[in-house]
Amino acid sequence: MASLTDLVNLNLSDCTDKIIAEYIWVGGSGIDLRSKARTVKGPITSASQLPKWNYDGSSTGQAPGEDSEVILYPQAIFKDPFRRGDNILVMCDCYTPQGEPIPTNKRYNAAKIFSHPDVAAEVPWYGIEQEYTLLQKDGPYYCAAGADKAFGRDVVDAHYKACIYAGINISGINGEVMPGQWEFQVGPSVGISAGDEIWVARYILERITEMAGVVLSLDPKPIKGDWNGAGAHTNYSTKSMREPGGYEVIKKAIEKLGKRHTEHIAAYGEGNERRLTGRHETADINTFKWGVANRGASIRVGRDTEKEGKGYFEDRRPASNMDPYVVTGMIAETTILWKGN
Repeated sequence: MASLTDLVNLNLSDCTDKIIAEYIWVGGSGIDLRSKARTVKGPITSASQLPKWNYDGSSTGQAPGEDSEVILYPQAIFKDPFRRGDNILVMCDCYTPQGEPIPTNKRYNAAKIFSHPDVAAEVPWYGIEQEYTLLQKDGPYYCAAGADKAFGRDVVDAHYKACIYAGINISGINGEVMPGQWEFQVGPSVGISAGDEIWVARYILERITEMAGVVLSLDPKPIKGDWNGAGAHTNYSTKSMREPGGYEVIKKAIEKLGKRHTEHIAAYGEGNERRLTGRHETADINTFKWGVANRGASIRVGRDTEKEGKGYFEDRRPASNMDPYVVTGMIAETTILWKGN
């Protein structure tokens, strides 16, 4: 007699070429993730092989009830660590039936920036440090020692391995200053793929915390008080910055970012003013400053970059709940395309 676990773990490839594709998209709040599954003929090696699909946008706050159809365009595929086999996760973005991107589709504009010949020629690399907090369902946060801490580590390690399995370019994990706070890093990833990978890594984390019975928070200051907030530090470099003489290019790029500080802050995550206080390794939200090895700066340049005269810099301003499409696209647009007037 087959058990429920046996059925969940059935290997479909023994008897069929059909696979399950889990279509994922960003919901109406701009931070919630939605998904639904469909059966397709496998194996699938590219998002372009997948059909477009639709959903009822009125139930996700993305379309009015009288004209509620939203169309999903498959954009990137990953191996599914939950169903395994040839099954896949599919990152999608959202359009009207007429083919217009809906307002919450932030990927569309980012893809336009990254496909601009001047940006493509610079091969922009991103390394994003995604901080998050694990909360108990009935209490504020995980304790710093004992069983709760170990339990938190199970979630973190499960997520790490699941991301590697999925094909996400996850480069590391670590515990953070506040109890129950953790971080994973994705990158270096080129252009639009940085946003795709962060969103799918978040989706996998949502699923794992749901299985573990804990709550995932991407709030930039989930617990009031004398704690570090949660950010998504974004490391960035272009081809010119990585080559000899790159330090001068970096300094010019930082100067441009300073001139557009207000616009960037407005797009760098909800509630960020609770985190960017000038304390706990942050610069005040209204102040733009940069420095070498300065964790209290808006932009930090590493000692190695200064020494070698080339490399990358870190934008420390984005909040943990930022949209990676918005942040990566905006950094490329300001540093490469904007003339700085």
